[in-house]
Amino acid sequence: MIKEGLLYAKSHEWLKVEGNEALVGISDHAQEALGDVVFIELPKVGDTIKMGEAFGAVESVKAASDMYLPVSGKIIEVNTDLESEPEKLNQDPYGSWICKIEILDQKELENLFDHTEYKEED
Repeated sequence: MIKEGLLYAKSHEWLKVEGNEALVGISDHAQEALGDVVFIELPKVGDTIKMGEAFGAVESVKAASDMYLPVSGKIIEVNTDLESEPEKLNQDPYGSWICKIEILDQKELENLFDHTEYKEED
């Protein structure tokens, strides 16, 4: 399942852009490839992370994987519900955002895919 209205990175993170801010999560493809998610390492509020750098990690019964920020941003909020219920990433990958960022360079959004382009890449 690929949700319309989001932007996607090659590394299978999604962004829901709202002005100068964006919610960030992992795609349905990513959660399916990982299998049952059992732990998530969330970023810290206030951290500034450059495009392509790891902002956290997810651990599943199959493997652990870093998550990469699709655009440079400052972490302004994290979804702490995922610390106690990481399985929500499997149950609702597009409803379970991981962090909210302030986008530091709007031009970097041009490197991301819309839902049709991501489908072709998937």
